[in-house]
Amino acid sequence: MAEALRRSLGVFDAVVIGLGSMVGAGVFVALGPAAAAAGSWLLVGLAVAGGVAYCNAMASARLAARYPASGGTYVYGRERLGPFWGYLAGWAFVVGKTASCAAMALTVGAYLWPGQAHAVAVAAVVVLTAVNYGGVQKSALVTRVIVAVVLAVLAAVVVSSLGSGAVDAGRLELGGDASPGGVLQAAGLLFFAFAGYARIATLGEEVRDPERTIPRAVPVALGIALVVYACVAVSVLSVLGPGRLGGSAAPVVDAMRAAGVDWMVPVVRVGAAVAALGSLLALILGVSRTTLAMARDGHLPRTLAAVHPRFGVPHHAELVVGLVVAVVAATADLRGAIGFSSFGVLVYYAIANASAWTLVTRLSPVRLLAACGLAGCLALAFSLPPSSVLAGAGVLAAGAVLYAVRAGTESGRER
Repeated sequence: MAEALRRSLGVFDAVVIGLGSMVGAGVFVALGPAAAAAGSWLLVGLAVAGGVAYCNAMASARLAARYPASGGTYVYGRERLGPFWGYLAGWAFVVGKTASCAAMALTVGAYLWPGQAHAVAVAAVVVLTAVNYGGVQKSALVTRVIVAVVLAVLAAVVVSSLGSGAVDAGRLELGGDASPGGVLQAAGLLFFAFAGYARIATLGEEVRDPERTIPRAVPVALGIALVVYACVAVSVLSVLGPGRLGGSAAPVVDAMRAAGVDWMVPVVRVGAAVAALGSLLALILGVSRTTLAMARDGHLPRTLAAVHPRFGVPHHAELVVGLVVAVVAATADLRGAIGFSSFGVLVYYAIANASAWTLVTRLSPVRLLAACGLAGCLALAFSLPPSSVLAGAGVLAAGAVLYAVRAGTESGRER
């Protein structure tokens, strides 16, 4: 029998863990590339990303209430669509979110010590893996502090920007030659910053009363993140304009300088690093839980399903995930990691929406949202830069081959 995890999280803890994943490095690094793709239509891309995220959130919440087990869409796809689709979702999640972890770690390094970004990134992964190893409740407590700090910094950014003489409302007007493809690409890049609510669903075995807790926590976390992103995007865009924003590597820092509040620059740098640490903390937590679920089913080595007798966490999975993320963080490129991650996570949510479609047999709001979410995920995934699409598709194909080889091996043993 599989070892059970400790149920210690309530609604507030689940919301905070979701926010810790969403209100992170994405808001500090994704606005620039999104503006480069969509220009002044950036806010439309944000709305599209938020709409797709809402559909995904509702699908995830309903599925998590029906199947309150660790693993998220890996479990839902297996139960609703069949073993292969569950496996593919789990593979897409683990691979895509490993890239997300690396992106968050690299953001920490880029803001704290640009000259040694990779070394700082690896150190951050090691420290936060140790925190998660000590127990999920400790992770929730640390995340509360991080979320509070980041929200305070972003609030100061919005107030400082909108209260300065550099604001020009005309910069928010839609114009330019942005194409529908550019808007979709911006939405796909911005979706990278919305995907944190999946962490709540992957904690299905560790929340109290999951049938009520998860459906309540997911929309709340998503709604708060959407409001925060909209406020930051409006303030930064109105100060820098789409051209300067699109060419900025650190748009929030540049907005503070343009607004004439240079004293906020170090605050923003520290806030960005703290935000990325919060995301990294929750992401490692979620990836290890999906790894646990896949190991229980034999899709990954079964030793990864071990649960620590004292801390009640999947300690082998925690250590392996931490090691892989550290290696990727030592070698990866930040923007490449973001694009690769977005593709994998959008495929993951496409399977979640397909699973939610099967929950009811008649046309209903549940099915309508699931259909919109499925179409939206596929549209955003294939609007990403070609290199991200090709790399993501290649890794998913490799996962499918591994599944087929394993299935063939087991079939031969049964004979």
